[in-house]
Amino acid sequence: MSIAREGYPFILVAALLALLALVLGWKWVALACVVFAFAFLGFFRDPERVAPQGEGLILAPADGRVVAIRRVDKEGLFAGAETRVSIFLSPLDVHVNRAPIRARVEQVRYREGSFLAAYREEASEGNENNALILVDGEERRLGVVQIAGVLARRIVCYVKQGDVLERGQRFGLIMFGSRVDLFLPRGARVDVVERQRVRAGESVIGRLP
Repeated sequence: MSIAREGYPFILVAALLALLALVLGWKWVALACVVFAFAFLGFFRDPERVAPQGEGLILAPADGRVVAIRRVDKEGLFAGAETRVSIFLSPLDVHVNRAPIRARVEQVRYREGSFLAAYREEASEGNENNALILVDGEERRLGVVQIAGVLARRIVCYVKQGDVLERGQRFGLIMFGSRVDLFLPRGARVDVVERQRVRAGESVIGRLP
């Protein structure tokens, strides 16, 4: 299993501290550092995923649990969105985010904000986040928002405006648990329910109209 590159500094530092503590004879400190090194390996794991094939499929952008499915009437960046599906990532989930559809990145917008618990409803509007507007070949728009949480204090986005993403392709990650909101256009079908667990790039969230 591969490891997201953002995790290597954490893993290496923990491993080096474990080695130094062992040399100094601090066995319990060394053991604690080894535990942290393995924890970081788990946090930053990046398993391969095979995206299912099918016309109009919308895949989960993140691993985790669906905590909310809400009707919305958004303006501005998410104009035309009708449904918001929110996925909460615990520290034990894979943190790598993947594109829900094959699309062009029309816009990327980062916004500073609070660090409320990511499972709370108000986190969608108030927390630090990074939003992507994706446009498919038929000019249908989806919004994907990476949202920071209590522990997650760094949002990573690999893509920029104009990039083309394949369905299931990696586009970023959020460190140490957080939330990802998916904004679906009018007429899109939702095939998940609240509390259902999903896997990025594999689980079908719904279908485009």
